[in-house]
Amino acid sequence: MSQIPTLAQAQAILETYNKEPFHLYHGQVVSGVLRHFAAQYDPDRADYWAVVGLLHDVDFELYPEEHCVKGVELLRVHDVDESVIRAAMSHGWGLSPTPYEPTHIMEKILFAADELTGLIGAVARMRPSKSTLDLELSSVKKKYKNEKFAAGCSRAVIERGAAQLSWTLDELIERTILAMRSLEARC
Repeated sequence: MSQIPTLAQAQAILETYNKEPFHLYHGQVVSGVLRHFAAQYDPDRADYWAVVGLLHDVDFELYPEEHCVKGVELLRVHDVDESVIRAAMSHGWGLSPTPYEPTHIMEKILFAADELTGLIGAVARMRPSKSTLDLELSSVKKKYKNEKFAAGCSRAVIERGAAQLSWTLDELIERTILAMRSLEARC
């Protein structure tokens, strides 16, 4: 019988397939960002959103060429509920052969924020504070325009994500900065 894993179970699943500290950290960041947005859009399911965020890249470290496809198989091995699999793997829509299109607000936010969290994190690490707590939209926009900065963070995906949400790019960046600040403020 499939299940919606607890956060601890999701972390254990993630760690089964990911050992690199960056991948584990990225899972935590995206999980926290989704939890932050859940408070606004689906407060009764904040843990569910956080689990989806934690598991979204479960396959990336071992199977980058099969990303969002191999993840389906890996999560099914752990009897993860199909709704979690669908939501987590939808962030690869149009980028991989995943069959899952982001349709729910959570899936759209995951699609938009996944790449953006990496870019915002890179901007924050360049600052004297190494933090998002004092990071402003203008600083991110300045680095965003430089395609060589955080080149692995696809601007096209970020922009497509903003469009799927019917948010401006500035709105997406600002709201994601605030979400990432909320993670730091709790630490």
